[in-house]
Amino acid sequence: MALISLRNITLAFGGPPLFDGINLQIEPGDRLCLLGRNGSGKSTLLKLIDGELPPEGGEIQRQQGLRVALVSQEISQGVEGSVFDVVASGMGNAAALLAEYHHVAHQLALDGDEELLGRLEALQHALEETGGWSLHQEVERVLKRLQLDADADFSALSGGTKRRVLLAKALVAAPDILMLDEPTNHLDIETICWLEEFLLKNVRTVLFVTHDRAFARRLSNRIAELDRGRIYAFNCGYDQFVERREALLEAEITRQALFDRKLAREEVWVRQGIKARRTRNEGRVRALKKLREERRQRRERQGTARIQLHEAERSGALVVEAEGVSFAFDGRPVIKDFTATIIRGDRVGIIGPNGSGKTTLLRLLLGELTPQSGAIKLGSRQEVLYFDQMREQLDLEKSVQENVGEGNDTLVINGRPRHIIGYLQDFLFSPERARSPVGILSGGERNRLLLAKLFSKSSNILVMDEPTNDLDAETLDLLEDLLMEYSGTLLLVSHDREFLNNVVTSTLVLGGNGEVREFVGGYDDWLRQAAVETSAASTAAMPVQEKARPQKERPRKLSFKEERELEALPELIAALEEEQERLHTRLSDPEFYKSAGSEVAVLNARLSELEWELAGAYARWEELEALR
Repeated sequence: MALISLRNITLAFGGPPLFDGINLQIEPGDRLCLLGRNGSGKSTLLKLIDGELPPEGGEIQRQQGLRVALVSQEISQGVEGSVFDVVASGMGNAAALLAEYHHVAHQLALDGDEELLGRLEALQHALEETGGWSLHQEVERVLKRLQLDADADFSALSGGTKRRVLLAKALVAAPDILMLDEPTNHLDIETICWLEEFLLKNVRTVLFVTHDRAFARRLSNRIAELDRGRIYAFNCGYDQFVERREALLEAEITRQALFDRKLAREEVWVRQGIKARRTRNEGRVRALKKLREERRQRRERQGTARIQLHEAERSGALVVEAEGVSFAFDGRPVIKDFTATIIRGDRVGIIGPNGSGKTTLLRLLLGELTPQSGAIKLGSRQEVLYFDQMREQLDLEKSVQENVGEGNDTLVINGRPRHIIGYLQDFLFSPERARSPVGILSGGERNRLLLAKLFSKSSNILVMDEPTNDLDAETLDLLEDLLMEYSGTLLLVSHDREFLNNVVTSTLVLGGNGEVREFVGGYDDWLRQAAVETSAASTAAMPVQEKARPQKERPRKLSFKEERELEALPELIAALEEEQERLHTRLSDPEFYKSAGSEVAVLNARLSELEWELAGAYARWEELEALR
């Protein structure tokens, strides 16, 4: 029997119906991933199931005594108290006892009062009688796993930490249906992996919204997609869903094309001359009117964002050179003895636990912080764009248009003037939405707006700190393609494992103790290389007899992006050698020096850059060829 059933649910907020007669059942054991474009109603559906919103029409049937817990994207106002209090409040009747026990124990540790000791013993007995003692241990276990300070004041926490607290509150409540709205936002990769394991082992039924494809692939056994007011459920995992949805969209395009051709034929027929009108078939006329109405009510699928990067003049071949760099806060090492070289065109991923120093490393690489020891050398001709995960570059009081245009009605994009409204439509903002204040936008819309604001400016170094939060799958795919084609240098901080796999060519991994290690490739490549190192270390510690046993080697294969990179390298090398030959020819011509002036120095400098680039390209080609 279904835990909850939605039957013919309708809901609208003054515009086209958000839900136009949707039906959905959630059965015990479902791990249902809810997908859809930004603004399609995913968060609203979760609130409706939670009982926070009533439907305008239809019926919701719940099993008697059904317990539902929702972790929203938005942080509720008025939540107060310590982290322990907030998390323990998810325990229901035992919450007050748990909270008081925790506070009395904390106070007793400070002053050792006899009265407090007596009260603590009484609370201990009460917890044992109600089974609350095991609940107390569960609260502490989840707090520890999510790296939360039990005694911290909830109101003083950052937005990301508050969301982790609310996630802990939902987890300890042991609901029949746990609902999570973008649960991986602001969590580091290690915690996301833990959350996957925890949900798989401890939560039987979960309904979640996510943009994290690796999370959806690992966790889901059903998929539901909201699209133009309807919901389409698929009893399969994420990869099968992608295949089936593409087939459905192709079939829809074919059906609509056939419908439109039929309507066009009937319109030609009804507009024929007087003779045709005298013999007109009235049934056919009624059928035409029905076709017109059906076409009028058709809701077109939302378009795909058309994002372009405005690239500046190329930077120098060397972007950053770090040698023995160290940096500490209050005596705690954040970056320790870090050495690396980043050259133009590198796409570098940066990963590590929250608080491990990713932002500090970025600021060092950009020259915004001076290392306390070691040296940072920056290259020439650098134009940097910075995508900030906290979206502090957006003014919530101003409109979408004002945030991007900064007082201007037109922008210059790749040398051509564009009206700001047309430019914003490329990022899926209608003219009406473009005039709305940023404060009313969803998280995904704000991320798209920040992309629009940044990409209206030129760059040759792009720094992106968690750019994937709240973006829908289509925009995420487009951003991936865009970054793959970007000829400048990319520094990317992300917890999205698939995004890292598809975009970056090398990864800097922070361990949280100041150590920074560099690996070739993306997230999966790092896991493979780290596993090989661990295996090698284990082998070194084995007795001689164990070492003598033959070990099966698992040769690393080229990833998809490495295959594409290898295919492109011969053409790149040929182009570089051709440019090198042209410059040699010019510099060997005596006539050139008669009017060249300062151009001689420019060409010689470019020749030096070409030698650097060719050496790097040949080395990379040999490295990838060896893996084939």
